[in-house]
Amino acid sequence: MTTVRVPASSANLGPGFDTLGLALGLYDELDADLLDGPEGHLEVVVTGEGAGSVPLDESHLVVRAMDAAFDLMGTPRPALRLTCRNVVPHARGLGSSSAAIVGGIVLARALVEHGTELLDDAAAFQLANDLEGHPDNVAAALFGGFTIAWIEGAAAEVVRLDVERDVTVFVPPTPVSTEEARGLLPATVSHRDAAANAGRAALLVAALLAAPERLVSGTDDLLHQTFRAPAMPESHKLLRSLRVEGVPAVISGAGPTVLAFAEGIADRVPAGWRVLELPVSADGAHVVTP
Repeated sequence: MTTVRVPASSANLGPGFDTLGLALGLYDELDADLLDGPEGHLEVVVTGEGAGSVPLDESHLVVRAMDAAFDLMGTPRPALRLTCRNVVPHARGLGSSSAAIVGGIVLARALVEHGTELLDDAAAFQLANDLEGHPDNVAAALFGGFTIAWIEGAAAEVVRLDVERDVTVFVPPTPVSTEEARGLLPATVSHRDAAANAGRAALLVAALLAAPERLVSGTDDLLHQTFRAPAMPESHKLLRSLRVEGVPAVISGAGPTVLAFAEGIADRVPAGWRVLELPVSADGAHVVTP
């Protein structure tokens, strides 16, 4: 058996739309058991999040990512049993799809002799970005820590930084799809708002690394959170109440989860929601050594 562990992630972090990502200490685990059988034979088992609702065939997102990685390495998929032990909530803005994509790529690489030479981290990141469509969550899921990701021409690029802190995550019971949340965004924004967000994103990097007293200002956003409010009104109600009290809070990714750069506020969790107090994960996706 080969096992890969991959973290949840939070993207945007307020002003860093499609750019900033943070790996969180909440992990999905993927097991691959090689089987005796014809090439390409596949069995998929899912427990935890998504059990009973995600497909159990080649259309499963982990399998699709594995197949894309095998193709790049020039190796057919062997007969295998894939077991997904899912903990990251689905459709909540915590990077479940990125965890599946990155986990599948790293798992496929681990099953191939000299896989890390055939598909190094830069190539794995590029493939993950191509499959996901934007680099923020997959960067954090692959590399861990705090990531700044962007597209240079057609190439996905990333800078990874260490951030040691804990966050509080408020997870609502009702999902919101990324497609729905993106569909609410306007086609254009004002130059003034774009400039303000650029400044806040730069400030957020400084706040996370050296100036935590600037986190409230550094997490301010004018580009996406307000526009998405109609799809997640309860999340925005919680977000506004926390920020009014001076808590640096943001919508995690496309929502509807609310992430706060603060501890000791678990009692603020709305009825029916889950609250998780998580560290920033220094580890990205990795093979678990027995």
